Amino acid sequence: MEVSQFFWFILPIIPIIFFVHKLIKSKASGPAVGKNKAPPGGRYISESLIYYSKLKKGMLYEFMKERMDKFSAKIFSTSLAGQPVVALCGPEGNKFLFSNENKLVKLWWPATLEKLLPMSDNQPAREHLKGIRKSVLLFFLKPDALREYVGTMDAVMKQHLETHWAGKDQIKVVDIANMYTLALASNFFLGMDYQNNIEMEQLVEGMDEIESAIFGLPINLPGTTLNRGIRASRILRSKMEEIIQRRKAHLLLPPRKDFISHFLTAVDENGESYKDSDIATLLVGMLGASSTTFKLTITMVMKVLADMPNVYESLLKEQLEIAQSKGPTEKLSWDHIRMMKYSWNVVCEVLRLYPSGVGGIKEAMTDFTYEGYTVPKGSKILWSLHATHRNPKFFENPDKFDPTRFEGDGPAPYTYIPFGGGSRMCPGNEYVRLAILTFIHYAVTRFEWQKLIPEEEILHHPLPHPAQGLPIRLSPRQF
Repeated sequence: MEVSQFFWFILPIIPIIFFVHKLIKSKASGPAVGKNKAPPGGRYISESLIYYSKLKKGMLYEFMKERMDKFSAKIFSTSLAGQPVVALCGPEGNKFLFSNENKLVKLWWPATLEKLLPMSDNQPAREHLKGIRKSVLLFFLKPDALREYVGTMDAVMKQHLETHWAGKDQIKVVDIANMYTLALASNFFLGMDYQNNIEMEQLVEGMDEIESAIFGLPINLPGTTLNRGIRASRILRSKMEEIIQRRKAHLLLPPRKDFISHFLTAVDENGESYKDSDIATLLVGMLGASSTTFKLTITMVMKVLADMPNVYESLLKEQLEIAQSKGPTEKLSWDHIRMMKYSWNVVCEVLRLYPSGVGGIKEAMTDFTYEGYTVPKGSKILWSLHATHRNPKFFENPDKFDPTRFEGDGPAPYTYIPFGGGSRMCPGNEYVRLAILTFIHYAVTRFEWQKLIPEEEILHHPLPHPAQGLPIRLSPRQF
C-alpha cells in the first residue's frame, strides 16, 4: 500500500483509535472496582502541559481546583513531567503527609539534585541530611542559638547598605537581595567575612548557575544548563574544601559560632566524622537553599511596599518606633525583632500570595489507603501550597493583600504552609524571619524608593519574581 493510500485508509479510524486510547487510560487512572481503588483523575501528557502553563501564569490554584472539583476535593491523580502523580489536597492532605514523614512517605528529590550534590558513598544527599538535621541543624538553628546571631545580622545589613545602597540613586532589588542573603549565609555557615566582595561575587555567580540547573532539563551535555550547574557546583565544592581546611588548622583556637565549626566536630548516625568532600557538598546545598527562595521573598516584600502606600505607612510607623526606642548606634536585639508584629504579618501575606516554592513531591514508602483510595508503594505524591493559600474556603477574598489575616490565632492549621510542616518543616524558618525583619528595618528607616517600571510583569517560573529584577529609584530618608 502506498503512503497516500495508507493515509486515506487510516484517517477515518483516527477518532476511533483516540476514543479507545482515552477509554483505556480513564479506566487505568479512574476508580477501580474491587479492593484497591486507584485515585480518580487523568494521566495524559497534556496534564503536564496544562500544569506548567498554569505555573508560568501564577495560576496553579486553578489547576488544582479544576481537578478537585472534577474528581475529588481530597485526592486525585495527574501526570507531571510524564510521570504519574497523586495529589493530596487541603489541610487534611497536608496534615496526613506531614505527620507520616518517614513512616508512609519520604522526601523525593529530582534527579538533577543528585548530580549537582554528589556524596562520597553515592547515596542521595537527602539521606545524609536526615542525620544532619538531628546532629547539627536543629541545634544550630534553634531560636535560643539564633538570638545571639541578631547582632551579626544587624552588622551584615549595615555593611550591605553602605556597600550596595549608599550613594546610589538606582538599584535592582533582586541583585541586592541576592548579595544580602548570601552575605548572611556565608557568615552564618562558613564564618566568612561579609566584606569580602570578591568571594561573594564568586558565590553569587556559582549559586545562580546551580539554581538554574535545579529547575532545568535533566540533560547533561556540554552547553546545557545542567552541565553548567554541575561545573559551578564542582568549583564551589572545591572552594568549600579550602575553607574547611583553613578552619581545621584553627580548631584549637576559641570555637567560632558558625556552621563549619559545629560540623567539623559532629558525627553521623554511625558515630563517624563527616568527610571534607561531603561537608563541602552539603554546604553548597544549604547555601543555595538559604538564598534562592529567601532573595525572592525580600524582592516581593519590596515590591508590595512600593505598590501599597497604606501597608508601607503602617509598617514604617512600627519600624520608626523601634528605631527611636534604641540608640543611634545600638544594634537590633531579639526584643526588637519581637516588636515587629505587623512587619512579620506583611511578610507572611507575601509568602501566602507569592510563596517561595510551589509545594513538594513525596514518595510512598509502602502501600497505604487515603480517603478510600489505594496509593501504591513508590507513587509520587504532590502537595501544593496553592491548594490552600489561594482557596477562598480558607482565606476570604484570597487575591487581596491583607496582613491582618495573621493577627490573633491566624489561619487554620495546615492551611498556611510556606515552610512545609511536620518533621520536614524547613529548619531555617526562624533564621529567615530574623534576617528578613532585619532587612526591612534598615531598608525602610534609611531609604524611600519607587519602582522604575510601574507595571513590571511578575513571572512565575519556577518561582514568582519581577521580570526585570525590580529596578527602583532610591532616596535617603529625610527626618
